[in-house]
Amino acid sequence: MKKIAIVTGANRGLGLATSEALAQRGFKVLMAMRNPDKAQKQINSLKMKDLDVVPMKLDLASEKSINDFVEQVRRDYGFVDVLVNNAGILIDSEDGGNGSVLKTKAATIQKTFTTNTVGPFLLTQKIFPLMRQEGYGRIVNVSSGMAQLSTPQSASAAYRLSKTALNMVTNLFASEVQGADICVNSVSPGWVRTDMGGPNADRSIEQGIKGILWAATLPKGGPNGGFYRDGEPLPW
Repeated sequence: MKKIAIVTGANRGLGLATSEALAQRGFKVLMAMRNPDKAQKQINSLKMKDLDVVPMKLDLASEKSINDFVEQVRRDYGFVDVLVNNAGILIDSEDGGNGSVLKTKAATIQKTFTTNTVGPFLLTQKIFPLMRQEGYGRIVNVSSGMAQLSTPQSASAAYRLSKTALNMVTNLFASEVQGADICVNSVSPGWVRTDMGGPNADRSIEQGIKGILWAATLPKGGPNGGFYRDGEPLPW
């Protein structure tokens, strides 16, 4: 039986590349995204490569959407081996808060947290039992170097706060493993040339997914509850 991997934000960038790479490794990949119909071209491209991918609707800003998604996964598959919480938004520039924390609005923080932190928390909370019942799971929270408390930070306050909190989500769920072969880790892909990262970023998408794939395919006894880039530990 094929292993099942869920990748959120799978319609583009790191999520799309991660989905393709996992499918190439033999996974059935459930590609979760807000608008599957708009990603038909990408889905068709992967299927033409004979890759086992399934587009599924998921809006992390909606608890009902998360519940519906998990129920469909439970009904259709019954288990999950890998969860990559990749979907995220960076909207600080919309209210001028990209340049100064003094301009960041509460609404921007709330909207960012809903998608970047609360959504992944709820999805993990509901998928985790499907892993624990099988005694196996790999959960990858795509975080950012912009979340590191050990490094002085400025600007993009909402995004930074949400990703720092996502690292705590990793910490919390890592403590729930309780002897099962489940690894929960945060991964920073670095500054990657995606729609979010922009054309001037210093890393390719291929470089960005390296650490994600590493954390998604860790061997038994692999690290749990850490923060990594390219498989190397990062200070929190």
